[in-house]
Amino acid sequence: MTQVDAVVVGAGPNGLAAAIRLAQAGCAVLLVEGKDTLGGGMRTLEVTEPGYRHDICSAIHPLGLASPFLQQLPLADYGLEWIHPQAPVAHPLDGGRAAIIEHDFDATAETLGPDGAAYRRLMAPFAHHYDRLLADFHGPLRLPPYPLMMARFGVVAPLPAVTLARLAFRGEEARAAFAGIAAHSTQPLERMATGAAGLLLGAAAHAGGWPLAKGGSQTISDALAAHFVELGGTIQTGWMVTDIAELPPAEMVLFNVIPRDLLTIMGDRLPARYRRQLENFRHGPGVFKIDYALSEPVPWANPAVARAGTVHLGGTLAEVADSERQMWNGTPPERPYVLVAQQSLFDATRAPEGRHTLWAYCHVPHGCTVDMTQAIEDQIERFAPGFRDCVIARATRDPAQMEAYNPNYIGGDVGGGVLDLPQIFTRPAVRPSPYSTPVDGVYLCSSSTPPGGGVHGMCGFYAAEAALRHHA
Repeated sequence: MTQVDAVVVGAGPNGLAAAIRLAQAGCAVLLVEGKDTLGGGMRTLEVTEPGYRHDICSAIHPLGLASPFLQQLPLADYGLEWIHPQAPVAHPLDGGRAAIIEHDFDATAETLGPDGAAYRRLMAPFAHHYDRLLADFHGPLRLPPYPLMMARFGVVAPLPAVTLARLAFRGEEARAAFAGIAAHSTQPLERMATGAAGLLLGAAAHAGGWPLAKGGSQTISDALAAHFVELGGTIQTGWMVTDIAELPPAEMVLFNVIPRDLLTIMGDRLPARYRRQLENFRHGPGVFKIDYALSEPVPWANPAVARAGTVHLGGTLAEVADSERQMWNGTPPERPYVLVAQQSLFDATRAPEGRHTLWAYCHVPHGCTVDMTQAIEDQIERFAPGFRDCVIARATRDPAQMEAYNPNYIGGDVGGGVLDLPQIFTRPAVRPSPYSTPVDGVYLCSSSTPPGGGVHGMCGFYAAEAALRHHA
């Protein structure tokens, strides 16, 4: 094989970001992907009926839009177009009520009953300086670039989401909406720092929005890959690396894999202490995913819910918290918290004319084998009576099928590991740089490193930066 300066294994968002950063620095880079197509969590396929384009994993991209690294790349030149739904998020409640998180604070306040002003007081300081907030959180543990912003955030962020919602709000709508956003953390909402997820993602709705990619999430990976190739990079697909010895000689090798697979690939080359740390890395709950082909839009009891690209289903704060607590404790919830994306309402490329897609999943215990189809559809039907009459076809994926689709999703965990206080900054091991390994020239760049899961590329960017500093 041709001599290269760097090899990146795994072409998800972090692998692509790492490869681009290395190529920007003038390195000759080979990007290797085990599947036949690039993308990892950014793939779009026809899995129900011809003409219905479904995002297999990631669908809505607040962190992609706000990513400091992705922002500086000319991805629009390669066809990436962000679409902003009329409203970022909706959270319906029984009786036809709904909290609608609009781009504008005043419009949001109109749906939050007695809590409009309280919601603004909580979210506005972070939304107005969102770039500074992200600068403090994107990356490994270090002195915060904006200490005053971090100090303000630090007053409320360590609180459990349940506690923060009850302290900040009086009404059911605002409490439920905050719970729905915070539940993206995939942890019990009584755990410390789950309020931080609600604040970070809630502020994103007002700072930049929760956009979707026109044509599907695959267009993000396609744009990244095209830019990488234009920088001189080389891509090889269909090569599932099982041993580092398979790779061509290179000064730097970056692995966009979970710790379990790094252990396999490196074998006995890793020292025992580091191996133990990787073996003790904790993976989180899984997801049960359904893609729908629909004959018409979802018939929401509150028509305003159709204005939102993302819909959180689960009812009240107490109900959402109960669902997340159950799945964390190993019980598939009967009334799960369900995340829904309705891309085709805003992107006509997703379905044949007059038809629609729907993307939905719920959190389940790690490796759960229970079919959650009925439970998910019961929740949709609860807030959209007649939904099942709209279903033309459905395609389901349980945690095992999610892992088969992407080996990084062990047990259905799409976030690369639990993102709680013990693992948020030091994942996957306690080291001066979480991206480096004890083996010279070998780095980890997956979402099992800071800042964790999501389509933002920052794990790959920081891993590449660490490699470049060491090998300058």
